[in-house]
Amino acid sequence: MTGPTVEQAITRVHHEEWARVVAGLARRFGDLDVAEEATAEAFVTAAERWPREGVPPNPGGWLATTATRKAIDQLRRESQRDAKHQAARIVYDDTPPEPTGPVEDDRLRLVFTCCHPALAMEARVALTLRLIGGLTVPEIARAFLVQETTMARRITRAKAKIKAAHIPYRVPSADDIRERLAGVLAVVYLAFNEGYLASEGDDPVRVDLTDEAIRLGRLLRTLLPDDGEVAGLLALMLLTDARRSARVSRTGELVTLDEQDRGGWDRTLIAEGKALVRERIEAVAAGGDPPGRYQLQAAINAVHTDVPSARDTDWSTIVALYDQMVLLDPSPIVRLNRAVAVAEVDGPGVGLAEIDRLAEVLDGYHAFHAARADLLRRLGRGGESRAAYDRAIGLAGNPAERAYLTRRRDQLAGRDAAP
Repeated sequence: MTGPTVEQAITRVHHEEWARVVAGLARRFGDLDVAEEATAEAFVTAAERWPREGVPPNPGGWLATTATRKAIDQLRRESQRDAKHQAARIVYDDTPPEPTGPVEDDRLRLVFTCCHPALAMEARVALTLRLIGGLTVPEIARAFLVQETTMARRITRAKAKIKAAHIPYRVPSADDIRERLAGVLAVVYLAFNEGYLASEGDDPVRVDLTDEAIRLGRLLRTLLPDDGEVAGLLALMLLTDARRSARVSRTGELVTLDEQDRGGWDRTLIAEGKALVRERIEAVAAGGDPPGRYQLQAAINAVHTDVPSARDTDWSTIVALYDQMVLLDPSPIVRLNRAVAVAEVDGPGVGLAEIDRLAEVLDGYHAFHAARADLLRRLGRGGESRAAYDRAIGLAGNPAERAYLTRRRDQLAGRDAAP
């Protein structure tokens, strides 16, 4: 196998197997540092040996075996400490494993361990994206809109806290699952978003991450079939992923919702997502808990799929749903999305006024400048629009988004230059 092909194989296997290997080692040895470091070392070994020896028939099994050996070696080196010595002997323990309990998937069990209440919410999400999603620190930093060094410290502190607090890698009880659910849903959704429009790299979409997030969402739905936010998150991901094939053009450019070929949308995923939304509407009408943020976001996406073209979109309903969202989550990004919808109902001037109130807090966010650029264009303020497009292009990490924003800016320049 040639060099580039081996590199592609290693990249693919990293996407497919990283979480499974880390989670398996965490279950076996009960130490997140050991699990992460041994898995990383196994991939380094693969990068060294596979170009010479070829990709093994079962790459995941090869990595799991290699990582296990690395973990045993590491624990033996530290075996002067009794606890570590005991851990090193775990591999020779022939006793049957404990029952798996409510969470039967190693990866999801690891998510719940990383989402322990002893950790700050941001640390739970960041740590799980690193250990489960295999995202790099820069990718996670982009998802959180923070500096890389800040995120690196956050992840290091989270792992240290798990060790210092003796947080066990164990099967969550039913009560644990409910207590930790908000953090788990946040993890799954951030992983989905990073896959749906990758923040960096040559691939605008990382299908492995979106598929993994949906898989975890389906598993959560199986575990908690009556939970509204679990259903809402799954519906949201399905309705969003249904547009995947129409999201990026053949030339690698982002295609916005209003320009997408709706004939390319996956109607099976849309039907499944809308059925979940209807189920939640009926449950709320029957006296159930009011909808949370994921249910509201799913409902907004369902409105977009209800009509044959963008011009028929019921923007008033979308604004009303965002009004409910703001009451639950008055974050700047939710308010930005609401302002974009307001512009469709009340005009670009009204929308721009709302967006400009967010300037200080969202100045480093590319979508803020992209939204401003579009509304300034619609208001005929070409110079300001071009400056906003330039700022958005400079901040956008995704190549498909940069290509789209560059085209819109260049169209603006061409229109301004026309007699």
